[in-house]
Amino acid sequence: MIRRYKLENFQLAPTEADDALVWVIANPTDEEKRQMIQRFDLDEHNFNSAFDPEEPARIEIEPGRVDLILKRPRNYSSKDQFLFKVSTMGLFLFKDTLLIAVSDDIDLFTGKYFKHMTGLREVYLKLIYNTISHFMEHLKVINMIADELERKISHSMENKHLLNMFSLEKSLVYYLNSISGNSFVIERLKHSSEKIGLSTRSQEFIDDIIIENQQCFRQAEIYSNIFASMVGARASIVSNNLNILMKNLNAVVIAVAVPSFFAGVGGMSELSAIAGPQNWHIAYPLFLLLMLVIGGATYLLIKRFERH
Repeated sequence: MIRRYKLENFQLAPTEADDALVWVIANPTDEEKRQMIQRFDLDEHNFNSAFDPEEPARIEIEPGRVDLILKRPRNYSSKDQFLFKVSTMGLFLFKDTLLIAVSDDIDLFTGKYFKHMTGLREVYLKLIYNTISHFMEHLKVINMIADELERKISHSMENKHLLNMFSLEKSLVYYLNSISGNSFVIERLKHSSEKIGLSTRSQEFIDDIIIENQQCFRQAEIYSNIFASMVGARASIVSNNLNILMKNLNAVVIAVAVPSFFAGVGGMSELSAIAGPQNWHIAYPLFLLLMLVIGGATYLLIKRFERH
């Protein structure tokens, strides 16, 4: 899918003009890829890299064009099973045009950052800034999910919630690698700002982007370290919960076995013989009550030994 935008009233608006300021190609067909490569004289490898989620972040400055491959968080869906994935975005900046290549069809220009834009370079930098903010939002969500899973793990005796925690930990490793790769790209973009034609105001904005990305990396690193150090403890909690359950079950089994032993030794026939055949309606309730008392006393005795 190919969409085009123009800058109108300091915001991006859809247009059908061939001289559009911003072009967005999302989840394209092979024919659409071929058209974009020919129209903008793109490097085929760099263009295809924008649709490869395994492609590392990088920047290449060519005469009249800047090819930037940036990592961004992929939108989460329930089928991802608590695994937050990363995707790739290609930003191809020309003198008067910006081509954006993404693998999934998403709205790139929502949010407060795109309510007021004065030029093409500002759109370019705000897309980078918005990607960092997207990472920060996902980190907050991961932390909230982790807190909820921890509460469930404290009472759980199965591995489901623990496996979900492992998925979150794996997600943070992906995020750390992606954010780190983006930081090198942004640093090089800053050093090449004059060559790209960025104004003094835009260069100051890049400094803000660098600071925001560093904070994002530190936040992801803190979460990752906490997750890594607590995985063993969480696994121990599940194991301990299971051990407690087994102890309780063993206590119940023993509490049932003891009265069964006495019932096997004495039996209803012996009690009936003592009470007499005419008093069976008294013997049966007494026998049942006796077994319940013995079972309950055995269970309480076992629990008392466990506490000490």
